[in-house]
Amino acid sequence: MADAKILMVEGTDDKHVVMHICGHYGICPVLKIERYRNVDEVVDAIGPRLRQAREVGDTVGILVDADESAQDRWQTIRRRILAAGYADVPEQLPAGGVIVEPPAGTILPRAGVWIMPDNRAPGILEDFLRFMAPTNSALFQYAEASVDGIPPAERRFRDVDRPKALMHTWLAWQETPGRPFGTAITAQFLDPAVPETSAFAGWLRSLFFAGTD
Repeated sequence: MADAKILMVEGTDDKHVVMHICGHYGICPVLKIERYRNVDEVVDAIGPRLRQAREVGDTVGILVDADESAQDRWQTIRRRILAAGYADVPEQLPAGGVIVEPPAGTILPRAGVWIMPDNRAPGILEDFLRFMAPTNSALFQYAEASVDGIPPAERRFRDVDRPKALMHTWLAWQETPGRPFGTAITAQFLDPAVPETSAFAGWLRSLFFAGTD
């Protein structure tokens, strides 16, 4: 049986962004992306998912948003990983993402964690996508000014959802308006050839495909 390569993600947007980044960077397509409904579902599923490994060589990655704090999110996930039977799990979240080897004598999978946007800053998937946007362009700056210029009485979204409003607004003004995030990468409305995206792709490659080249 082939080793299982599984990535747990929060939602559909995350799934398609990962798929298109993998395509851009030529990462092997055998990765199975499991979509959950929200971050709480992902966190609750970590322990059971790690203990479901059936073969030595299985790998499970976890991709979630930092929201208010990357370090707080990491501590929550770290407790679940430790409770599943792992040791030597770093207390501080590394900038390049986490990769944890399974304890000797177990069939626990190799495990990895990436916390959006960059394992450091608070934020969400859309903050990661902003790295790929041409933030110095007049159009992007106009989109940002438009979002921030909405009168408070008419502002229907929460402050924490500003990155969503900004990225959807900017993509609505492209040659093909309203492309989903994943296909916006393929259409080059979002440019994955930036250091932050390359770092994420490097984590995926190191976690799932190290030693397979």
